[in-house]
Amino acid sequence: MSYTVLARKYRPQKFADVIGQDHVVRTLKNALEQQRIAHGYIFSGHRGIGKTTIARILAMALNCRSSERSVPEPCGECASCREIREGSGGAMDVIVIDAATTRGTEEARGMSATATA
Repeated sequence: MSYTVLARKYRPQKFADVIGQDHVVRTLKNALEQQRIAHGYIFSGHRGIGKTTIARILAMALNCRSSERSVPEPCGECASCREIREGSGGAMDVIVIDAATTRGTEEARGMSATATA
């Protein structure tokens, strides 16, 4: 039996489940609904405010296969959503870059090179 940190075990899986970041959720949902998605997003702030959680939900919404185009709420059940949620490495379109461990330019280039290979 493997141990899962509580924050990961109970991580929100949809924008509707996110608490305390209403302004961010509203902005991202509006962008998805209007199909006006920026080429990049930077999530910054203190520890524990939901940066990774919201980024994962956004990735699921953009890659969700329940519709022909990106959806404002991911289904959470298609293969793409499951791969992103589990973080198993099967989701080739999603790379999590942790600034605490990936600090150098060469490390970022190395990640970029392996992603394109």
